[in-house]
Amino acid sequence: MSDEIEVAGAAAPEAEGRGRGRGRGGERGRGGNRGGGERGERGQRRGREASGEPAGEELIEKLVHINRVSKTVKGGKRFGFAALVVVGDGKGRVGFGHGKAREVPEAIAKATAAAKKAMVRVPLRDGRTLHHDGYGHFGAGKVYVRSATQGTGIIAGGPMRAVFESLGVADVVTKSVGTNNPYNMIRATFAALTGQVSPKSVAQRRGKKVADLLARRGDVSAKAAEADAEAVA
Repeated sequence: MSDEIEVAGAAAPEAEGRGRGRGRGGERGRGGNRGGGERGERGQRRGREASGEPAGEELIEKLVHINRVSKTVKGGKRFGFAALVVVGDGKGRVGFGHGKAREVPEAIAKATAAAKKAMVRVPLRDGRTLHHDGYGHFGAGKVYVRSATQGTGIIAGGPMRAVFESLGVADVVTKSVGTNNPYNMIRATFAALTGQVSPKSVAQRRGKKVADLLARRGDVSAKAAEADAEAVA
């Protein structure tokens, strides 16, 4: 860990110097051509619209893991950093990404951009927990997720907690079996989340009403099932 801090600290002055140079050049460029900045903003707006991302959307970004990597070249070893980032909107959309660069901020920026492109939607029950239990595995990682009653909280550790906090889940019980590799745990968690289905989609596929499916639960009355069906619809 000390080696990482020393490497990052040594690279910071160089990055700062390059940032100042680009900043002065950028100021001169903006002063010479004001229309270029406006065209750049319009291009960014078009890019967000094409990707389906709302203009004013606020995303939750969580750095899960960062690792120093090295590549052996002719002159010696070339060090870099690998970052694993989870991004979510707190309303049922979440994604993860991986990025590598010579410096930590650049690696995090690459991972964040990759996570935003790979976001998936997960149906939530009452906007706080999962609809049903699930299981996911990737490599040697195995993950079990279970829906929980209100007030349970997020019972998960490590990378899994970051996923559920970014997703917007408030009550869930999880268990990870096997490897503690953060990459495999994240992928196994996403495998379990992508297997989640809502009562509305099941009812449409089976040609039934949502209230009929919810009424089959032993602890739910007919009126409560109809109320839950209206909320789901």
